[in-house]
Amino acid sequence: MRMKTIRGIEFYTGSREEVLPDFTTKFPYIATSAELDRYEGRFVPWHWHQAIELFFMDMGGLEYHTPKGKYLFPEGTGGMVNSNVLHMTKPKGRRIVQKLHIFDVSFLAGERGSQIEEKYFLPVVMSPQIEILSFYPDNPQHKKILSLIRDAFRLPEQEFGYEVKLRERLTEIWISIFEDLYSALQEKRGYDKTDDKIKMMIIYIHEHYAERLSVSELAAAAFLSERECFRVFRDCLHITPAEYLKNYRLQMACRMLARGQESVTTIGRSCGLGSSSHFGKVFREYMGCTPLEYRREWQNDDRKRQI
Repeated sequence: MRMKTIRGIEFYTGSREEVLPDFTTKFPYIATSAELDRYEGRFVPWHWHQAIELFFMDMGGLEYHTPKGKYLFPEGTGGMVNSNVLHMTKPKGRRIVQKLHIFDVSFLAGERGSQIEEKYFLPVVMSPQIEILSFYPDNPQHKKILSLIRDAFRLPEQEFGYEVKLRERLTEIWISIFEDLYSALQEKRGYDKTDDKIKMMIIYIHEHYAERLSVSELAAAAFLSERECFRVFRDCLHITPAEYLKNYRLQMACRMLARGQESVTTIGRSCGLGSSSHFGKVFREYMGCTPLEYRREWQNDDRKRQI
């Protein structure tokens, strides 16, 4: 199977969901190999996507965060991120490679509203208590799921019937997961609107991070009071709105430094981080190096990988 190597994340304008490269309605599936130690900014920022994410930790470890908790995935483990779950990841180690199957429910369930979708998929994707599932090899059922996830990556893309065989493998994985979750799915829990509020404020920050932003503007974007704005950020992301805004600005600065040749002054102002001296101070505190040192390290490493 041909996997796309990724080292960064893009967002749709408006919804600010993650852009999934080469993901189409005709074939709503992609396989990716994420080199997470080489991500711009060295972590994957808060994001979400409608597609299901199944993954295996091929090398190193990874820490997932959601509004409801933290999950650690050492090398040799795997997991599933449910549809539209807000999450971010941090690498744990020096060399991190994560292999992912990313697919829309329709790839396995067929037409929207089908009996298969209603019986086997909606109970999972519409369940607020199921955010991230962890699969560890010391659990016999999980060991089987991990083996199936790895085997699905080995399917030759040029082989006759590849698409059908891939769907069969992923369906087998899904049924194994569904069986494991069956008892938990019987517990009915109410929908938590807090996730919608934090997504609305994240979208606003992603669209206006280069501007001067106040807490009152941010709260208004989600129809909240300033006090509620602080509470939602604290409860969901465990940081203040100002900390999230600064982190996102720095993430965008890392991307601009890695991908372009704009001056440090231009990048600092474009990301809402002020003068070159202030930008340099904040960047060093965040990354442990100057903006120019970061650019040289990143771009020199990219050149070595291309040789």
